[in-house]
Amino acid sequence: MLKYFISLFLLLVVAVGFSQSEPIDLNKKDTTIYKQRYGLRVGVDLSRLVVAFFEDNYTGLEFVGDYRLTQNLYLAAELGNEKKTIGTPLGSDIDIEGGDLYTFTASGSYIKLGIDYNTYGNWYGEQNMIYIGGRYAFSTFSQELDAYKIFDTNRYWHPDDFAEGSEQIQKFSSLNASWLEFVVGLKTEVLRNLYFGASARLAFLISNKKPDGFNNLFIPGFNKVTDGSKFGVGYNFSLSYLIPLYKKKNEPKKEKIQPVPEEKPEAKDRPNRQ
Repeated sequence: MLKYFISLFLLLVVAVGFSQSEPIDLNKKDTTIYKQRYGLRVGVDLSRLVVAFFEDNYTGLEFVGDYRLTQNLYLAAELGNEKKTIGTPLGSDIDIEGGDLYTFTASGSYIKLGIDYNTYGNWYGEQNMIYIGGRYAFSTFSQELDAYKIFDTNRYWHPDDFAEGSEQIQKFSSLNASWLEFVVGLKTEVLRNLYFGASARLAFLISNKKPDGFNNLFIPGFNKVTDGSKFGVGYNFSLSYLIPLYKKKNEPKKEKIQPVPEEKPEAKDRPNRQ
């Protein structure tokens, strides 16, 4: 029995000595590779569908999409179509029984292309966004003057209303406009690969082809056009789905090694020159 315990003790001593011969690494590196999803996210603008449901004078549909290029940079686009009938009153000081001075209908399509930059730091596996971006937009459309009345300050012949204009509908086609947009928004994952988004847009009109004798008061994709200003505002609320195409490793940024400046010798250590 004693020999058995002595042999076991010698075996433990040898094992401990062998284990101590290998150095212990106190700074082990994490070798786990973290990969993030890259793909195409496509969806639809919910706000235009809601407005079309509640307003009889409007129909609109917009598709939204983005494609992830890098860790924070996305290629983005919107493609849509709008049709809106607008009446223009003279003002609250003049009572017109028949309603507006004139009504017109604008309809057409538009496309917006640009980039989004994500400023939000996600946890691993997340792809939420708080972003800023820009768009270049182009729209082709037409306008129809549905009805109008002749404005006359002399109300002798028409004391209660203005005289009706021609019943012939005037149509202005082959119109176009282009503008730039500054975009701020967010996208958050509500279910796996399903995202809800919202954005606000400030647009600046670059070009605007106007018909003869009539102004473009509404441009599809741009919204209302006001006199004396090239700025417009817009918004959207989207629901989109991410189609994962591949995964890519998220490599951390490499830190630049700063050169260490050489220390200059002190004056007392310098050799004296005769």
